[in-house]
Amino acid sequence: MPMDLLGGLGCACAGLLAAAAAAALVALGHRLGLLHQLWYKVDPRSPRHGGELVAEVLKAHGVRFLFTLTGGHISPILVASEKIGIRVVDTRHEATAVFAADAVSRLSGRIGVAAVTAGPGVTNTVTAIKNAQMAESPVLLLGGAAASLQKGRGALQDIDQLSLFKTLCKACVSVRTVRDIVPTLRKAIATAQSATPGPVFVELPIDVLYPFHVVEKEIGGTKSARGLRGKVVQWYLQNYVRNLFAGAWDPRDVSPLPVQVPLATEEEVQRCAELVSRATKPLVLVGSQAMLPPTPAEELRAALEALGIPCYLGGAARGLLPPSCPFLLRHNRRDALRDADLVLLAGTVCDFRLSYGRLFGRRAAIVAVNRDRAQLLRNSDVFWKPRLAVQGDAASFVVRLAQSLRGYGCSRDWVEALREAEEKKEQVNREKAATPTTHHLNPLDLLYHLDALLPAQSLLVADGGDFVGTAAYIVRPRRPLAWLDPGAFGTLGVGGGFALGAKLCRPDAEVWVLYGDGSLGYSLMEFDTFVRHKSHLHLHPRPHHHPHGVPGTWWPRALSLQTPVIALVGNDACWSQIAREQVALLGSNVACGLEYLDYHAVAEALGGKGFVVGRGERERLDAVLRAAQDACRHGRPVLINALIGKTDFRDGSISV
Repeated sequence: MPMDLLGGLGCACAGLLAAAAAAALVALGHRLGLLHQLWYKVDPRSPRHGGELVAEVLKAHGVRFLFTLTGGHISPILVASEKIGIRVVDTRHEATAVFAADAVSRLSGRIGVAAVTAGPGVTNTVTAIKNAQMAESPVLLLGGAAASLQKGRGALQDIDQLSLFKTLCKACVSVRTVRDIVPTLRKAIATAQSATPGPVFVELPIDVLYPFHVVEKEIGGTKSARGLRGKVVQWYLQNYVRNLFAGAWDPRDVSPLPVQVPLATEEEVQRCAELVSRATKPLVLVGSQAMLPPTPAEELRAALEALGIPCYLGGAARGLLPPSCPFLLRHNRRDALRDADLVLLAGTVCDFRLSYGRLFGRRAAIVAVNRDRAQLLRNSDVFWKPRLAVQGDAASFVVRLAQSLRGYGCSRDWVEALREAEEKKEQVNREKAATPTTHHLNPLDLLYHLDALLPAQSLLVADGGDFVGTAAYIVRPRRPLAWLDPGAFGTLGVGGGFALGAKLCRPDAEVWVLYGDGSLGYSLMEFDTFVRHKSHLHLHPRPHHHPHGVPGTWWPRALSLQTPVIALVGNDACWSQIAREQVALLGSNVACGLEYLDYHAVAEALGGKGFVVGRGERERLDAVLRAAQDACRHGRPVLINALIGKTDFRDGSISV
């Protein structure tokens, strides 16, 4: 081979090696943020930590409550949040923390936030996060994690958390440096609330949360390294730590980013108005999605009242119309859908709850409005076909529809026919409630007694199968956003968290949790949480003549010592919703039987107030319910252990 060719090859190889080395140095420099260290200050003596930045962003976004189950990975977040006035509420299970954040999100219209420690703390939230996804609740989950440098090296509670949440959240991201905390959180919160809302997961490794001196001590390497290898490792680790904190405390905008909400076009609203004006038997089904911000519930309510079209409310929309509203329907939905010639699905989805779309009349014009395209057209290629499909916000669509149909009047004959069927069904239910059961209380009778005693300022949390399914037809929410159920996922165990978040959001409301005796087992221990956490502090100006008072100063007048909620447990010693079909179809009650346990005694042992009521005490049922309300008003969480019997009220209801 000629020498000049060998020399050329040698130069080429040397060039490639030099280029590879340069690329490696650039990559290393990028990983260690060497340029950032040149441009941004690093103060090794600063006592500040990343938890402070997390708290500042949450405060700027109107977050009042941070729900958690504590852990060393997230301690800086909790301490900093408390310091700047965010109330840190710790629960007895991480799922409860997420459920509470979910409830706050639904009721306040702001982002609900939970923080949990790494590994098992994060995995314990999976069901609650999936529930929030299917319920379209914007929830921010902050998860602790091992230091980024130690991932995959056997660190305590180190797992691939991002992969775990990829299918459950709108966004999953891990923060790499302290300076990234603020922009990452701002973007995550906007993502959670935009378009179709849902949960987001932000992983905060332990080395971006603690102060410089703590991180340097743990992962900064020894200062007396020996040998070339040791010195290289020491240099790498020290630069890695400095990069974590480069520019960490430079001023940054922490205010909320704009939230994007899809809206219907004017043409789509007008097309729907034309369809409604030609219909003789229109029907509106309002789903949970219609309760999302930014349209206030009062505006949506006024629009529905102006339209005057017979209406069914589902999920979080229950209570949107007052119980006395003449076109509010609760019964005979299958028959009404069969007869209707136009159905407006305002945030309602054609899933199992509408028999996948098989309930509509063959010639009915279906108008579907939903923010999410997949939900908008769910099963439309199989059992139904929309005349008009609008990807947009359901609440604002209904408001604009009512404005375009001013003077519209629904057929009186259609409304009266539906009201007559409604009243007949109600009479049948009351007759069933008056029929004694073989054992204990009739659950319908119990729920009618409760409905009669509920004040206007009440809020109902639904956590159960058969008993809660019955309650949905009997107990009437008194106002908008006064009914919280898990949603389409059908999750059991939401009760403790939903009640906690609801009472903190609405301290003046009488919060009732309707439990099945099966679902109660998931969150009974949260009575300890109710007892430990104060729900509200009433303030009033102390009189000027008070010897220690300062004019204009606000002083405590009444301090609730606990979070007073009332749990009503329908205790039939059985997983009844499952047993009903399992016994009939398969001839066995295996795994469905429970016992008539003293759940009220557990509540008492945890510091609450317990009542038990059974068949022999039906005549004092109202007295027990009122005593529970009185104990609640005096600041104690209450559990009523109501022993109930079996009825055929829900025969044929689906449990799969």
